Amino acid sequence: MNPTPIFELKSVYKSFGPVDVLQDISLKVHAGEVLCLLGDNGAGKSTLIKTLSGVHAPTSGQIFMDGAEVVFERPRDAADRGIATVHQFGGTFPLMSIGRSFFVGVEPYKSFGPFKVFDRKKANAVAVAAVREFGITRIDDGDRLIGGLSGGERQSLAIARALHFGARVLILDEPTAALGVKEAAHVLRVVLEAKRRGLAVIFITHNVTHAMTVGDHFAVLIRGAKAADFRRGEKTREEITDLMAGGEAMAELEAEIASHQSQRPATAPAH
Repeated sequence: MNPTPIFELKSVYKSFGPVDVLQDISLKVHAGEVLCLLGDNGAGKSTLIKTLSGVHAPTSGQIFMDGAEVVFERPRDAADRGIATVHQFGGTFPLMSIGRSFFVGVEPYKSFGPFKVFDRKKANAVAVAAVREFGITRIDDGDRLIGGLSGGERQSLAIARALHFGARVLILDEPTAALGVKEAAHVLRVVLEAKRRGLAVIFITHNVTHAMTVGDHFAVLIRGAKAADFRRGEKTREEITDLMAGGEAMAELEAEIASHQSQRPATAPAH
């Protein structure tokens, strides 16, 4: 592994007025590695995603790519550096065809004299080939509407699109949320394929099982701060879940169970 990470944050803070939403976040991810960012609702994951992808500039701290400091003033700056963000439902358009959605913003055209028209045939062929590389064999027609795809297929389409257009860092925002078991498993296989191809993957989730399936490196966020940072195999599923709850929820649950058990009436003797 190259000792220089593709992407790194050093002591990043993000404040909105007097409120510190992110506090002293330092993270790094290498090529061919999956970094899982775990946290419950309100942990700061959404703000961190927006900071990573150029929507928000850090209040303080630094962002590095390939060891050199970078400044993202807008999402386009991050995209130009090879950072692609796939949101929960793939960022696709339900009423748009697969081929058109795949090339939205970078459409191929063909010329007819002074006129240019969208090259639907080329777009469809490229889009179908790209997604089929990830095992989505059910997609064989680029004219199909996105709305007819399953949630897992939409996620896989968005990831395939990011790879096709040269992403080096792939940020996945809750990619398996609201998916069934089979769909989630397919998305996780796509994540592993992206890793195999040398991308640095930042996988944001609150699902510990899915994180442990694909992750190499893990960080837990609680109230905007990094509560833990560890490698694969260093903590159990139960320990990670407890960390995400800050240790408080599990302790409260155990106390509640013990209280109920102590209050349970004794079983009447059999006659």
